[in-house]
Amino acid sequence: MKLIQAARASAILYNLLAARADSRPWLLPANICPIVPMTFFKARVPFLFVDISPATLHMDLNQAQEKITRGDFGGLLFAHPYGAESTPLAFFSALKRSAPDLLIVDDRCLCVPDLEPIHTAADVILYSTGYAKLAELGFGGYAFLRDDLEYHSASFPFNPADHDEMEKGYKQAVQNREKFIYQDSDWLQIDPTFSAWYDYSSQIKNRLERSLKHRAALNQIYAARLPREIQLPAEFQTWRFNVRVKNKAQVLESIFGAGLFASSHYASLAGIMSDDSAPHAESLADEIINLFNDERFDEEKAQQTCDIVLRNL
Repeated sequence: MKLIQAARASAILYNLLAARADSRPWLLPANICPIVPMTFFKARVPFLFVDISPATLHMDLNQAQEKITRGDFGGLLFAHPYGAESTPLAFFSALKRSAPDLLIVDDRCLCVPDLEPIHTAADVILYSTGYAKLAELGFGGYAFLRDDLEYHSASFPFNPADHDEMEKGYKQAVQNREKFIYQDSDWLQIDPTFSAWYDYSSQIKNRLERSLKHRAALNQIYAARLPREIQLPAEFQTWRFNVRVKNKAQVLESIFGAGLFASSHYASLAGIMSDDSAPHAESLADEIINLFNDERFDEEKAQQTCDIVLRNL
């Protein structure tokens, strides 16, 4: 596989879609990061959402297979929920046998970044080192691509104000559960300049080592103090520490009221950026809270957060 770098992982995805020039729709998980469908909008490539499986929390592979069997699709993007490492290798292989021209993107942007390609039938393995990722450098994305896959780096202007406006627009639509209307602008940073791979990969390794050590210390506090029944399984707990509660709004309000913070990723985008529905993704989004374990938090804040969650259960 060949290595590609860019200013952002979304720039790599855009370049792939633009070079492919395929108008067939793609399948995306309903609770994907909104930047992904934004990139499809910008590339003018249609997409449909697939609900998640309540058992695995990732894209429902049976539902995806049914859609592919019934329709004609250009690609499938598989994401790892909350950075879970498990990869449906058998599903990817079966998919390539049944639909060899369907492009498979394995979106590992929340996973521990590998610096060598893993053995997989996916055509693209995508990583990010941007904001709030495990190896957060504040910039950059890279991918391993199938050797014969066509790829060109596009070039167009980038305006940070356009990016902020676009982000504000989709966040408002998600918060209000209303239809999002995409308007194109210069929001995507696609400048192909980047560090040499040796320098970039060295930064990733150094940042990742510190990041994983810090996260492990905070996760130990969360895992020990919070009830086991509200915790997601261990495989989902590296990127952030995730809990499911019935009174999510109350818990979040109490956390923020104490001058702390937590996040609420990832909402279902079905019905907001498409006309379909995804009840399982919506159900998860109604309960999930991501407790911080990166360097914006320390052990004292983690303890305080546990106190607040326990008081509100």
